[in-house]
Amino acid sequence: MLTKFETKSNRVKGLAFHNKRPWILASLHSGVIQLWDYRMGTLIDKFDEHDGPVRGVHFHHSQPLFVSGGDDYTIKVWNYKTRRCLFTLFGHLDYIRTVQFHNEHPWIVSASDDQTVRIWNWQSRTCVSVLTGHNHFVMCASFHPKEDLVVSASLDQTICVWDIVALRKKIVSPTDDILHHSEMRTDLFGGVDAGVKYVLEGHDRGVNWASFHPSLPLIVSGADDRQIKLWRMNDTKAWEVDTLRGHTNNVSCVMFLAKQDIIASNSEDKSVRVWDVTKRTGIQTFRREHDRFWVLASHPEMNLLAAGHDSGMIVFKLARERPAFSVSGDTLYYVKDHFLHLYKFSTQKDNQVIPLQRPGSISLNQVPRTLSYNPTENAVLICSDVDGGSFELYILPKDGVGRVDHVQESMRGIGTSAIFVARNRIAVLDKSNNLALIKNLKNEIVKKTSLPVVADAIFYAGTGSLLCRAEDRVVIFDLQQRIVLGELHSPFIRYIAWSNDMECVALLSKHAIVIATKKLIHQCTVHETIRIKSGAWDDNGVFIYTTLNHMKYCLPSGDSGIIRTLDVPLYITKVCKNIVHCLDRDGKHHSITIDATEYVFKLLLVKKRFDHVMSMIKSSRLCGQAMVAYLQQKGFPGIALHLVQDERTRFNLALESGNIQIAVASAKEIDEKEHWYKLGVEALRQGNASIVEYAYQRTKNFERLSFLYLVTGNLEKVSKMLRIAEMKNDVMGQFHNALYLGDIQERAKILENAGHLSLAYVTAKVHRLNEIADRLATELGDTAPSVSQGKVPSLLIPPAPIVRGGDWPLLRVMKGLFDGELDNMAKAGQEEEDESVDADWVEDLDIADVDDMLNGDFGVVTDNDEINEENDAEGGWDLEDLDLPAEVDSPSTAISGRAAAFIAPTSGTPVSQIWIQRSSLAGEHAAAGNFDTAMSLLSRQLGVKNFAPLKPMLMDLYLGGHSYVQGFDSVPVITKAIERGWNESVGPNMRYPPALVFGLSQLDDKLRTAYKATTEGKFVEALRVFLNILHTIPLIVVESRREVDEVMELIVIAKEYILGLKMEAKRKEIKDDMVRQQELAAYFTHCNLQMIHLRLALNSAMGICYKAGNFITARNFARRYLETNPSNENQVRRARQVLQACDRNMKDATELNYDFRNPFVVCGATFVPIYRGQKYVSCPYCGSHFVPTFEGQLCAVCDLSIVGSDASGLLCSLSQVR
Repeated sequence: MLTKFETKSNRVKGLAFHNKRPWILASLHSGVIQLWDYRMGTLIDKFDEHDGPVRGVHFHHSQPLFVSGGDDYTIKVWNYKTRRCLFTLFGHLDYIRTVQFHNEHPWIVSASDDQTVRIWNWQSRTCVSVLTGHNHFVMCASFHPKEDLVVSASLDQTICVWDIVALRKKIVSPTDDILHHSEMRTDLFGGVDAGVKYVLEGHDRGVNWASFHPSLPLIVSGADDRQIKLWRMNDTKAWEVDTLRGHTNNVSCVMFLAKQDIIASNSEDKSVRVWDVTKRTGIQTFRREHDRFWVLASHPEMNLLAAGHDSGMIVFKLARERPAFSVSGDTLYYVKDHFLHLYKFSTQKDNQVIPLQRPGSISLNQVPRTLSYNPTENAVLICSDVDGGSFELYILPKDGVGRVDHVQESMRGIGTSAIFVARNRIAVLDKSNNLALIKNLKNEIVKKTSLPVVADAIFYAGTGSLLCRAEDRVVIFDLQQRIVLGELHSPFIRYIAWSNDMECVALLSKHAIVIATKKLIHQCTVHETIRIKSGAWDDNGVFIYTTLNHMKYCLPSGDSGIIRTLDVPLYITKVCKNIVHCLDRDGKHHSITIDATEYVFKLLLVKKRFDHVMSMIKSSRLCGQAMVAYLQQKGFPGIALHLVQDERTRFNLALESGNIQIAVASAKEIDEKEHWYKLGVEALRQGNASIVEYAYQRTKNFERLSFLYLVTGNLEKVSKMLRIAEMKNDVMGQFHNALYLGDIQERAKILENAGHLSLAYVTAKVHRLNEIADRLATELGDTAPSVSQGKVPSLLIPPAPIVRGGDWPLLRVMKGLFDGELDNMAKAGQEEEDESVDADWVEDLDIADVDDMLNGDFGVVTDNDEINEENDAEGGWDLEDLDLPAEVDSPSTAISGRAAAFIAPTSGTPVSQIWIQRSSLAGEHAAAGNFDTAMSLLSRQLGVKNFAPLKPMLMDLYLGGHSYVQGFDSVPVITKAIERGWNESVGPNMRYPPALVFGLSQLDDKLRTAYKATTEGKFVEALRVFLNILHTIPLIVVESRREVDEVMELIVIAKEYILGLKMEAKRKEIKDDMVRQQELAAYFTHCNLQMIHLRLALNSAMGICYKAGNFITARNFARRYLETNPSNENQVRRARQVLQACDRNMKDATELNYDFRNPFVVCGATFVPIYRGQKYVSCPYCGSHFVPTFEGQLCAVCDLSIVGSDASGLLCSLSQVR
């Protein structure tokens, strides 16, 4: 029995599987009904309208309905799609135990403590029959799956089988609807529609459950007499066949399982048992330590069993369903129905080769687990779980087909794993001795080899090599040379799949796939939320794998995607081009044709086979948001640009790839202000001033346009912008443009016209425009502001431009392969070509199309600087007489030749980002400035919650990992990442890890300082240094495993000293409690200290206890002190005197919470001993121990981590990852 899914909840009283979807209903004693997806392990919904426990639930086989019955005497019918109760059926007078839908008719059967069984019509919402006859609680009732029978079990020690043929006839063909309706008013004491056919008596106590066999005339029942009884029936009678004994308490539920000839039962003895119907013996038992089992449910079509207990439920798979198979060239060998089959992929012919076992000799969950084929010797090796793990070796007939009626003799042996490793050698794992036994084909041991790791399985890894699986890693071991060829840390591996050329291997675990080379060098890991079932490599080196409901692919780069969905789980046997060959759980073959275009295209991109990529783009229809997003993510927006037709998407991709030409064309088609603004920003980043100007013109962004003319030195157009602002009566625009031009008279004029006479007067006076100043002074009179005398005024005018007009200097980058080729593809269908124009195409445009730019509000200054000031009849500016150049209407042709030939490069990846992409070390993430991921890593690895002590160190790492160069005054500081291990011989693109300011040598220096402070009795200073060491360790990075061991040892040392020093500090605070002082001094001597400090602690504890009259305890400390062979003669003499004095008076004046004979650790928060055998929780970082009440609180020793939290452990070196 394999546990597939488990929940934690209140007591589960009712269970029901959905017949199609991977759902299960669980009704709880709390009144809640839970709907779970057992495949994904997620809670889908809750239903909680019942008042009190819900004891029965059942799904309808075809409608989106389920029924429930509870202790509130009601039956409720629910629609799980609309998530509500449709109606409630009333009629029972006591608790309802079970409910069930009929497979064909619109009926519900219910059993109740009111001693009746009722049948309801859920369509008419009425009770159609009441079955009376039991004289105690009716514990269960159910329909026969095929016949018109109902079985019920009661605490009156009987099982009743009811005949409902009359009810079916009455419902199916009523003589008169009105008469039929009146006949349905059945009274409480029963009716004539159903009657008792058999009453089965034999149990000594109340019967809790009875159920029909799905196809045979059998009934199984379980009762409080702890027995399971098997009954057979015919047309006239029913009788007891056998009794199954084994449960030690009341049997709660028992049923036949449809897929196999077995019985499942559960009991209040906290066990679930599986019984063989034919042999009438127990096959398997599943136990829980503290939970009683109450209910069972079996899946109507699948090999699943669910059991409800006191604290939740469990979903089991009864037996392994994965077929054992092996592929050799064009041939597939696999096991089905106790036979070895041979399947040819080319001809699709299937033949039985030989029978493997006598019928019925394979018990539950002991079917073949693995199959290995030797094509040279035509031999098959089959492993199973029989006898705790065994193998069978078959030599196949040469013609490929043997006698199917004759069981061929096989060579057997004990071993959990067995595989062929050479032409005539097999390797068998002896798990108990951790040996690989090398045998010949006569099953004789040739050689024994010790394995390098404690392995629980071995796999084929090439001739003469094994892939050994340990709990947290796999290794490749050469049997001949007895050396490890490769090692890789990985999740627990279930299966492996080698590529066709044996260069790559896929390691399949429950929820992850690890791709590695033949030397186990890690390439990528793919994680799945749902169980991974199988996989195989295709001819291109892509791994195709299946989950429970999808077929997917995985590239060597780690990219993965969905190929198609699956209706049932499939196990891939071989991939040939675009055909995937699979086996299902029944051993049937499936050949699935897939579309490999997507993953082949991605693979070519990864391998940089751009010529093939180009041909695929031309010949295939690659489209979809996922493909476009992938190309963007991988840095190929230029390719994605040519796969989409949507202009908005094309615009964004063009900006990302720096293709301004296409961006301009798309912006014209979209013609929205937001897109023109984005185009202007990107063109400005590239320095393409002409495109920026055009974008600003289309958005009528006059402020930005004026500033652009200023920074490009085009003062002529700035003056024209001044005229336009004047026409628009835009005072601020006029003033800004006048300021840009340095036109003092114009500024004074603008201020005067705006009514700011004082400002106009000051402007004219300062700039010595005396005529204007005198005129304004006259107008202002006495209110004229005074201007300071004696100061030399400075003119507020912009600096003279060095370079006027044109684009800024552009970085010249040649177009890539895709830009040229794909642009030619796009132009192939065009009949007309754009005319080449001058680079500075906006120079002749003046400002913009007046109609587009001003919407009829003003005119544009033409080349002769004349302004049309004639008003039309309705006023406003006359726009008809403007002589505008024709280029305005064709901006797509106005792209510089230089821009058409070259594109701007995309931004590179910052060094700091490369650091975090390649590292799982918190210190390197902090050096990169990515504090969020650094803290996340520390939280996951060490359970760190309090980051306040780490803040200064995180900042030191970041500042120390970068150098800062001061540029010009107007240029920001240039940041340069500092890498460790760099030398001049490497290339410029080679990246190294960040340089870190903290190292192991610094910690050694701090440790010596802390030791010295401890020796000198400066406990506060020593405690501060030890804490600093403990806070620094999570952020350091070391190179070798030896240094990792030193770091781990340093954590233990710092933790022990911090704990001891805190106890000593606490002892000195306590003046009046001598008992507590003695205890703390005693605990201090049990910290793992240096010898010199241990002697000091023992001496101190000896003196304190001796003075307090605790002579037995003081004697122990004196003895321990002398055992350390101290060199201080005075202290030795003192200890011997104490020892002699204590020997004469062997007693303790006070009782201490201290037993030096019983090993203990000290709680880091309460400073009390936790003796061996007592429960405790520990800090995931420093390892300090605490009493269980401190679980979930901050560690009092390291002040960083949460006590008792789950953590993967400190990661401070890449050698731990490799």
